[in-house]
Amino acid sequence: MSANRDEVDRLIAAWKIQRPDLDLSPFEILSRITRIARQLDIARRDAFAEIETWGFDVLAALRRAGAPYQLSPGQLMQETMVTSGTMTNRLDHLEELKLITRQPDPSDGRGSLVTLTLTGIQAVDDALSELLERERELLAALSKEERAHLAQLLSVLASTVEDSGKDS
Repeated sequence: MSANRDEVDRLIAAWKIQRPDLDLSPFEILSRITRIARQLDIARRDAFAEIETWGFDVLAALRRAGAPYQLSPGQLMQETMVTSGTMTNRLDHLEELKLITRQPDPSDGRGSLVTLTLTGIQAVDDALSELLERERELLAALSKEERAHLAQLLSVLASTVEDSGKDS
């Protein structure tokens, strides 16, 4: 077996020859995260073929809200981190597909409420099941304990990265 287990090992080995003065340890983690993220993007695109990734994000936010699976467009913008114009376009498309409905908000005459339809519930549930199956395949090389440990470490890293991003 080669000393290089993956492409990142090969890249690091080459950099160590060219730049032995550098600490390349960040590459060992972050380059792998980047490569894994690319594979996850492909898995998500495949799992969400019918509704697209952005459609899943909107439908999933509604589904997570619980019955009656309803949120305002503003709440959906916060959940999915997009602008008002982007959300309007997404809702228009999802409404055309009959995955959501929009109706006036009875507590706010100027607002509206977005509700997941039965077809929308089925679409998001199917996409979630497909995604989880694909993600399980991506993680198959790790034991349950290794997955839990990795999740804990990534949680620490993610909170640190998110906190540093708030200062910008």
